[in-house]
Amino acid sequence: MAPPHISARRVAHDLLDQITGEGRLMPELLAAGALDRLEPADRARAQRLTLDTLRGLERADRLLERHLRKNPPLTVRNMLRLATVEICMGGDAHGVVNEAVAIVGQDKRTGALKGLVNAVLRKIAAEGPAAWEKLRVPRLPKWLRGPLAEAYGAPVIAAMEAVYFATPPLDLTPKADAEALAAAVGGSVLPTGSVRLLQAGQVTALPGYDRGDWWVQDAAAAVPAQVLAAQPGETVLDMCAAPGGKTMQLAATGAQVTGLDISEGRMARVAANLARTGLQAALVVEDALAHQGQYDAILLDAPCSATGTIRRHPDLPHAKDGSEFGALIDMQAQMLDHALTLLKPGGRLVYCTCSLLPDEGEVQVDEALSRHPGLKVDRAALALPGISDTWHTPEGGLRLRPDYWADQGGMDGFYIACLRF
Repeated sequence: MAPPHISARRVAHDLLDQITGEGRLMPELLAAGALDRLEPADRARAQRLTLDTLRGLERADRLLERHLRKNPPLTVRNMLRLATVEICMGGDAHGVVNEAVAIVGQDKRTGALKGLVNAVLRKIAAEGPAAWEKLRVPRLPKWLRGPLAEAYGAPVIAAMEAVYFATPPLDLTPKADAEALAAAVGGSVLPTGSVRLLQAGQVTALPGYDRGDWWVQDAAAAVPAQVLAAQPGETVLDMCAAPGGKTMQLAATGAQVTGLDISEGRMARVAANLARTGLQAALVVEDALAHQGQYDAILLDAPCSATGTIRRHPDLPHAKDGSEFGALIDMQAQMLDHALTLLKPGGRLVYCTCSLLPDEGEVQVDEALSRHPGLKVDRAALALPGISDTWHTPEGGLRLRPDYWADQGGMDGFYIACLRF
């Protein structure tokens, strides 16, 4: 039993402080047990409050600046932000204001500001909901918006931001029949074969979860394994396997799959996912650059900026600042070069990143082609159901963007290319 004084709102406030103040990411915090203090029914609510606040941060700040002569400490500002978003999205103003004041008042560092919080939030309760809808769709931070606008143009970025502001649907990858799964869970089958639920509820309560009939995986993230097209009996390496969605896709083909990842903790999650779904793969905890072997096919989902996943992870632009991009780009090139040495003659490699930055996708493949004589892009591998011609890139890969399928909830940003000698 969680202590009665621990609420979803209090935990959401703690999460906001760590994301915006310490640069920590939501998945890291959840893995560390951030929600463990809560009753099961409140865990999803705390996560939703946090993500809603991060998506609406710009609007909240614009409303709050009308009532603040100077910025309060970050933890107080985050309480104001959380309460503002909740009120403006239809929350019970009385309950929201009272608990926000209590949380600030109980902290010795901020207790003197509880009167300010009370006064500001009562004004927000009176004026905020009407003003909320008149504000522009929140924009990405300048450190990220600039490079993306340069790559895609301002109208495309605006379309992406509109998708980011909406709560994303839930995508499932079926182990077998997509139509049967869609009927069972009340979803729809997307053109690429994933099953999408607009209102998912508790994931573990969905039909087929305990039987391992499916796993959660964004529709875009499911495409790289489809491009690799592993065949029964082939030796296949999933080079950066955690959390295991692609490993399970590959294992479901009947291939002999090796999942490789440097993190023992993350690999434990892969093992748990394989056990639930009844799929088989050999799991190896090792630095990908040290791994040796020969494989018919390799899937390299390289470590990247994850800028393509912001619609599901709105914490990322508030916890990061882009300073790690250079090191990631260098690592991707090293991994790609090493992966090519692990291919059997006639083998194929799918390189992908969940990034919107061309330097982590199109540019990486262009430069790999120049470094490796005889290396070619297999454009034919991209001829899959649901793949639009407009997604193809000049060097022969696929560019998936959040604004694609916007009327159905969008998709993650991904770059995907299939390479052969």
